[in-house]
Amino acid sequence: MNTIQYLEDQAARAERLAKRITDTPTIEKLLTFAGDRRREIEVISGGRRRN
Repeated sequence: MNTIQYLEDQAARAERLAKRITDTPTIEKLLTFAGDRRREIEVISGGRRRN
């Protein structure tokens, strides 16, 4: 698994988990984490990838 695949997997896991829980602060942290991973993917790929 390369770095981009790993980051995509982490972001997707965080987003799926955020949909299953009801604790608002935790949801916000998970979605922030996912967003950070997706921005990191953009940086690594030079902004050429789209979701």
